[in-house]
Amino acid sequence: MKHERLKRILIILSLVLAAEVVTMCVLITMETNRRNQSYLPTHTDWLLFTEPTQPSTEETTLPTEDTLPPETTEATEPHPESHILTFAGDCTLGSAPSMFSVDSSFVKTVGTNYDYPFANVKDIFENDDFTMVNLEGVFAESGNAQSKLFTFRGPIAYTQILTGSSVEAVTLANNHSFDFGQKGYDSTKNALDEAGVSYVEENKIRIFTTERGLKIGMYADAFNFSVDDIKENIQKLKDAGAQVIVCAFHWGEEGKYRPGQAQQDFAHAALEAGAHIVYGHHPHVLQRTEQTEQGVILYSMGNFSFGGNTAPRDMDSAIAQVEIIVDPDGTVQVGKLELIPTRISSVENYNNYQPTPYEPDTEAYDRTMEKLNGTFTGPDLTVDYEEEETEPTTEATTEATTEATTESTTEITEPSTETTDPSVEETEESAQSTGETETT
Repeated sequence: MKHERLKRILIILSLVLAAEVVTMCVLITMETNRRNQSYLPTHTDWLLFTEPTQPSTEETTLPTEDTLPPETTEATEPHPESHILTFAGDCTLGSAPSMFSVDSSFVKTVGTNYDYPFANVKDIFENDDFTMVNLEGVFAESGNAQSKLFTFRGPIAYTQILTGSSVEAVTLANNHSFDFGQKGYDSTKNALDEAGVSYVEENKIRIFTTERGLKIGMYADAFNFSVDDIKENIQKLKDAGAQVIVCAFHWGEEGKYRPGQAQQDFAHAALEAGAHIVYGHHPHVLQRTEQTEQGVILYSMGNFSFGGNTAPRDMDSAIAQVEIIVDPDGTVQVGKLELIPTRISSVENYNNYQPTPYEPDTEAYDRTMEKLNGTFTGPDLTVDYEEEETEPTTEATTEATTEATTESTTEITEPSTETTDPSVEETEESAQSTGETETT
């Protein structure tokens, strides 16, 4: 019995040992086969057996605006452009030669302070696209005064009054551009050229291009007008590429607050021919403004910085700003008209030649607006002097090639409107042989 149990134990142990041997043989065989056969490692084999890489020494390039993909933006519709054109009245930037040493004269008051005359309106002139005034007088260092009642002259350096306050253009079509003859007129033009101030002469045209690229065509005339001349010169400006056309007309009666019929007829003829703005001067007082579908009419802008009189009876003035709208297709239309009531002086009791805007909601402001909107009921000023005009004309030398019509030329000539200090008698300046500047 004892031997039988021992025999079974030995058999069991033999089976276990045999199983262990078999297992070991299988494992040895598998390892041998793995070592002897070619195989591709699995992803875990790469992790276990691949050599570690060294850190890269190359610089890392970050993306820039040039390498980034372009942003996609939605196309926007172009918008109309708004341009502001500013107009002010008569500027006599000088004095009668006999008054140069008088303390109350323009020359003595201004001296070399070229910013003085427009100091209180400079911000208005600088924040527009174009400013134009009527320059009544001569820029010259000397010269022979013409045989007329009033002559005005300022130093050539007075062009800095214009450039220092952003006045881009002047009209010379008036009855004082030849106060010192042809030499004085040439000196004025040369001074303006040197200063970079654009100007338009009587019965002539000129185009001025603003910093923003607006092409402004200017046509000027004085006293003698014809519809044919108006039409012809406006057409010339159109052909030359002008986008906006300004007609500067020296006309009307001194001291009259209402425009005459001839002024109205020629103004509307200009708009019908394609002008956008009619800019009037000479009466030395304000006259009403008018706006139609075709454009704006400023019948008279009165005095502004006016060195011809130390104590004018009417010191009301104005600044007119006309909006010009250019559509994306190039179409031009006149927008709003803004009027800024102004006094020709910064003080009430005399003319210190420094135009200053009136405060809104004051009696003076409202009175000036009445003159501009045509509701003023006060009497016209009475003028009791006459002046014989002897200066040569500056009519264009080219002959008109258009066929003559039956329309007659209408003369709108009136006595000179400038008055000087009544307590000072003006004398003719003696001729000097030096200091005369002529254009070549």
